[in-house]
Amino acid sequence: MGNEMIGKNKNHLLLRKDEFWAVKDISFKVEPGETVGLIGHNGAGKTSLFRMLGGLIKPDSGQIKVRGRVQALISLGAGFNPVLTGRENIYINASLMGFSKKEINQRFDEIVSFSGLSEFLDMPVQSYSSGMVVRLGFSVAAFLEPDVLLVDEVLSVGDLAFRTKCQIRIQELRNKGVAIIIVSHNLHTISHLCPRTLTLEKGKVIFDGDTESAIDVYRSSLLKTYDQFKDSIRGGTGEITIKKLEILNDHDENQEIFSVGEKVKIRFHYHANQMVVDPVFNVVIHILNSHQVTGLRTDVDGFSTGNLEGDGYIDLDITNFNLLPNAYTFDAVIFHSDGYTFYDRINNAIHLIVKGGNDINGIAYLPHRWEVNNL
Repeated sequence: MGNEMIGKNKNHLLLRKDEFWAVKDISFKVEPGETVGLIGHNGAGKTSLFRMLGGLIKPDSGQIKVRGRVQALISLGAGFNPVLTGRENIYINASLMGFSKKEINQRFDEIVSFSGLSEFLDMPVQSYSSGMVVRLGFSVAAFLEPDVLLVDEVLSVGDLAFRTKCQIRIQELRNKGVAIIIVSHNLHTISHLCPRTLTLEKGKVIFDGDTESAIDVYRSSLLKTYDQFKDSIRGGTGEITIKKLEILNDHDENQEIFSVGEKVKIRFHYHANQMVVDPVFNVVIHILNSHQVTGLRTDVDGFSTGNLEGDGYIDLDITNFNLLPNAYTFDAVIFHSDGYTFYDRINNAIHLIVKGGNDINGIAYLPHRWEVNNL
């Protein structure tokens, strides 16, 4: 440490065994009034980059130039003293940003009103829930109006009403010339707020451009990771096993990319090494790296598979695959007839991508029509 302080440490860029660069060879510029997204799978280097931008750690090489005041929401409760009250933490945070007590007093009521925490303001922060901490942290950051605002995933913790308020406030700050960088795994949030997005993979920027293209690159990066580990969690009693799952088009051809509303066929290949009675076949569909969309089961649909032995396959026809543009993964499960004990299970057995069709956020497309009635 002493050598580094006086500039004699010449080997600080050499990696030791099993070390790696969390962030390397990244270069980008954010203009005043620009809102930029930052996406990438876990371990891609997003938080490390944010910590450098926020001044919490310094880069081993290169330089970061920031014009003006920076306010960073990098982790839950960062910058708050847990034993002090919410009121005291507001003043301390603002003082650290260079605001005088008079300036803080001028903004204090707005901060408290936005947070919705007036009745808890004189309680220690350590007694707050995670959502309350986020509300206080964002309110302080947003109403002190820094020149650069860094927001790392914390918006996903608050309730829906508060997240909506935050999005509106971010748009107001952008209109006032604040440069904003947002990290989130919620791609709808990134798509809604950020015209431009950077995609990170293994500490490097693999795309910098329009957000929809950045999201496509991110999904492709995630799919490579999912395909590597799809058999890593597998188990069951084994009397009947899953040989493979196929996704077929209307001509029984393998296909990976579909449009909204196309016909999709899931072909479930199995091998039964002894006769099994009425096994339950289950396909679970997830948004890539996110929540479950639906699960389709033979028993719930009142379909009996009968007695199975040897090799075969079962087809699941989805006439209108009305999920909106996204990447989706499929879990394949074969249950005993009790519907609980499973013979075999493969998580992320296969994936498909939906593109085009509808310029709408969300999960599914609902066929509909509009009608105007003048009274």
